Amino acid sequence: MLRTYKNYHLRKYDFLLILLLCLLAGISITAIGSATQVNSPDGTDYFASKQLVGYVSGLVMILVVSSIDYRFITRFYIPIYILNIALLGGVLLIGETVNGATRWINIAGFTIQPSEFSKLFMILFLAKYFDKCKDKINEFHILLMGAGAMAVTIGLIFLQPNLSTAIVMSILFLVMVFAGGISYKYIAAGISVAVPTFLFLLWYIQQPFQKLLKPYQLSRVLANINPEEYALSTSLQTNNSIQAIGSGQLFGKGLYLGKLNKYNYLPEPQTDFIFSIIGEEFGFVGCVVVLALLFLLIIRCLWLAKDAPDNQGMLIIVGFVALILFQTFINVGVTTGIVPNTGVTLPFVSYGLSSLWSNMIAIGIILNISMQRRTTY
Repeated sequence: MLRTYKNYHLRKYDFLLILLLCLLAGISITAIGSATQVNSPDGTDYFASKQLVGYVSGLVMILVVSSIDYRFITRFYIPIYILNIALLGGVLLIGETVNGATRWINIAGFTIQPSEFSKLFMILFLAKYFDKCKDKINEFHILLMGAGAMAVTIGLIFLQPNLSTAIVMSILFLVMVFAGGISYKYIAAGISVAVPTFLFLLWYIQQPFQKLLKPYQLSRVLANINPEEYALSTSLQTNNSIQAIGSGQLFGKGLYLGKLNKYNYLPEPQTDFIFSIIGEEFGFVGCVVVLALLFLLIIRCLWLAKDAPDNQGMLIIVGFVALILFQTFINVGVTTGIVPNTGVTLPFVSYGLSSLWSNMIAIGIILNISMQRRTTY
């Protein structure tokens, strides 16, 4: 049931998380405004204005969600999972296709990306499921049912196609299973299977008869393995990104003075390559500030997870932390040429209302958990 305010310890409301979000919001809106000064559809700060609206509405969502007991929300973990599958299935049936990928759906005039909300839905579902089965989590059928539920989600996302989010969801599941208390014998068995499987897939996708990846997905992977061969095609975006970050040196070229956006070297720099904009215009110092804020956000959430009132609350926070940490690593890795171009956004910084709202709702749930934690600090 909904908890009344008197049942919460408002002194435990974690205003540090709100402060970190506000700082990230300022950086995000500023960087997006600079990144889109050339390709804005109406010559104004269109994207920056939408991101501002997203943050303001997201803060309202935080206030509302943080006042609802997270246990009340997870009571509906089965309907949440059904909604998740319905939205992902709806994308395949009536979704909007952009650049060969069908990832968006229009609901009541709003275009959303269900795969972004699917991350939050699956965190809530798995947290409740593993909490209910915490005494039996090492029984094979329990793990199989959890893996099956996630496999359906991953399969629907993969069919969009959205390989990057499918990989993120796979990592999310593994982290939550580990946090849920899985036996080390399963971990060892999983590693013994995963490593040779990964090596086989790496070999397989390079064969002319492979059917697993779309041509553009394959070219991105091969470009990361052999960047010189694809220097003027698939690797061009990444090379421009690396040059932009390097040219920013220590303090950057200054706001709106980066060549990356001024000469439109990268398509849609406000999303996947926003870190490149920050690196060029704010330099090494700007990059460190962004990563430090995200690192502090992660550390604070882990601190709250340590004192969560129950196993379920801990799993929710750990799942969110895994999501933010892995997405940050992938996004920064793409912009610096460490990993293939995947389309994963930088949490709380890249443009995208679906991703932003999903993360803000997650923060609201974490704040509710924080008000019920065992200690005050």
